[in-house]
Amino acid sequence: MGDALSNLALYIHWPFCLSKCPYCDFNSHIQRNLSADEMGEALKRELKTTLQRAKLAGYTNLSSIFFGGGTPSLMNPDLVHDLLSEALSTLPQQNDLTEITLEANPTSAEKANFSAFKEAGVNRLSLGIQSLNPEDLKLLGREHSVTEALTALEMARSIFKRVSFDLIYARSGQNAQAWEAELKQALSFKPDHLSLYQLTIESGTPYATLYKKKKIIPPPDEEGATMYKLTEALLAKENIFPYEISNYAQKGQESRHNLSYWHYQDYMGIGAGAHGRFRENDHTIATSCLKPPKFWLEQIQIKQHGIEEEIILSQEEIIEEAILTGLRLCEGISFKRFKERTGKSLLDHLNKSFLENCIEAGFLTLSETALAPTLQGRLRLNAILGGLLGE
Repeated sequence: MGDALSNLALYIHWPFCLSKCPYCDFNSHIQRNLSADEMGEALKRELKTTLQRAKLAGYTNLSSIFFGGGTPSLMNPDLVHDLLSEALSTLPQQNDLTEITLEANPTSAEKANFSAFKEAGVNRLSLGIQSLNPEDLKLLGREHSVTEALTALEMARSIFKRVSFDLIYARSGQNAQAWEAELKQALSFKPDHLSLYQLTIESGTPYATLYKKKKIIPPPDEEGATMYKLTEALLAKENIFPYEISNYAQKGQESRHNLSYWHYQDYMGIGAGAHGRFRENDHTIATSCLKPPKFWLEQIQIKQHGIEEEIILSQEEIIEEAILTGLRLCEGISFKRFKERTGKSLLDHLNKSFLENCIEAGFLTLSETALAPTLQGRLRLNAILGGLLGE
């Protein structure tokens, strides 16, 4: 089923943050009673175990490495260097093109390490700016100011050839006019990659509690849709185009690591809460590591890995996941790639009458090579996916 194994993406999770943002439901924690040195040593041990498993499974190259979190820019640059050295000596780069991304926050302490991260081997920085509005930065629980964010962005661009930054929009009280002004300010910095996320209220977060009490009121869905369309139009004028629902880039600047997820390619994850999807012995394996850093650390010391759950995916699960991830892409799902990965024809696994209705309504386009969402389709993707995968 598919081509011989070669390239593998690697995700490394650092779970600690200076503070927990009230909207965030990622596996992130304020570091208490756990040594950063101990965590670093545990990551090295898990990495070694994971890479050996990858080699035995038949992987020969690392196509990308992504340090996510949490806040990986809180890591010691020496640890980043050691992890990259281990990874790239075990599974080397393919033609020296491995994309190595590190997520960073723009606070002064982290900014001071940007050069050291580059020396450690990082070649792409992703900055979590989130807002260019001082009041909204406070409401989002961010530790940096607008001035710090813009200074960090300039510094990052002077050090790294590839820099991306994140913004959150459809924030409480924000309208399309305010978002347009903020986005134009962001575009004045001539970015080549942006991740632009509509604020979502995640259950279990402080924001969910505030939302129930009506202390935060996101714009209505119609206003959010207007902001989404406005975003695409403004960025197109700068030759920045969407390639996934929330990600925009100049041609050639797309995140290769994230594309590996959306193309349903193989990746392994290490660190508390990290996930993996990879092939081994003609099966597709799904792994997830223990989320609490303390328990993850304890298991590493015993088993040399932090995996809590490991399952063999059925062909039906593989097909469904490939559809759910692939239709997030503006290019859609390549029939050829889908067949190579699953051994099946995409159109045989979709609700045909619903598909026809979506094409007629202008939500999806069907060509000889791919099925892709339009702008209107991306605005209602969850409903479309539910219908396509339904009976």
